[in-house]
Amino acid sequence: MLGEILTAIVTPFKADGSVDLGAFRALASHLVANGSDGLVVTGTTGESPTLSDDERFRLYEAAVDEVGDRATVVAGTGTYSTDHSIHLTKRAHELGVDGFLIVTPYYNKPPARGIVRHFQEIAAVTDRSIVVYNIPGRVVLNLETETIAELAKIPTVRAVKQANPDLEQARRIVELGLDLYAGDDDLVFPFLEVGGMGGVCVHTHVVGPRVQEMVRRFREGDVEAARELDRELAASIDLLRVVVNPIAIKCALNLLGHEVGGHRLPLVEATDEERGAVRGCLERLGLLAPVAA
Repeated sequence: MLGEILTAIVTPFKADGSVDLGAFRALASHLVANGSDGLVVTGTTGESPTLSDDERFRLYEAAVDEVGDRATVVAGTGTYSTDHSIHLTKRAHELGVDGFLIVTPYYNKPPARGIVRHFQEIAAVTDRSIVVYNIPGRVVLNLETETIAELAKIPTVRAVKQANPDLEQARRIVELGLDLYAGDDDLVFPFLEVGGMGGVCVHTHVVGPRVQEMVRRFREGDVEAARELDRELAASIDLLRVVVNPIAIKCALNLLGHEVGGHRLPLVEATDEERGAVRGCLERLGLLAPVAA
């Protein structure tokens, strides 16, 4: 529907802190040419909490214009305010995105019935696909399977991005008829084994073709080859663990020459030590030559 491998694209910034649409377009094209079936724009990796609504809309418009003819564009329009999420979703719909990533409302910890109402109200303003984003590590609460089953009754809720390693819950999501996407990059292969679609990934900024190959091998029935490729991707998972997302992946992209700039506070630049660790991971992946001693 939306593709097997979606990359949660970073938002490049210029030296003055403004959004760099030129760098964004270049990166979007690069990702689509290197393993991504689609892009998630203004997710957490895109530093959405620090973007204005107008900046979000310009990013959606640029993504649709740049790659919309050859990849899907999914807008991250979920916030902890239902009204604000509706506003963002309506405008993104008008700009031509293919779907929406809606995170569980964070910080205010609503009860399950409030979460269901939140998604129902957002779904009422668009006929395009909604991906439910369950990430208990960031929003404090886990969407229980019973709640996901209620959300599955909403006609346009068609997928779940699951950043939770519970394989039994992952299997139940598939049984509910929803597309299952890994929300943590190390879950792509385990989720494929329980019927998953693929992943909404960050490491695919730098290893997109290898992840695409892993999924292809799995689909063709060569499970052991896919498993071996998954093992070979360990350095890309280690890279993401150097420092909180998206600091490490932006550092990696800059080292590889993509010039995505820095961050908006409270995110900060990688330290020299962190940069060295990121470089080490890129060397292990064969993406950078080792620095001579």
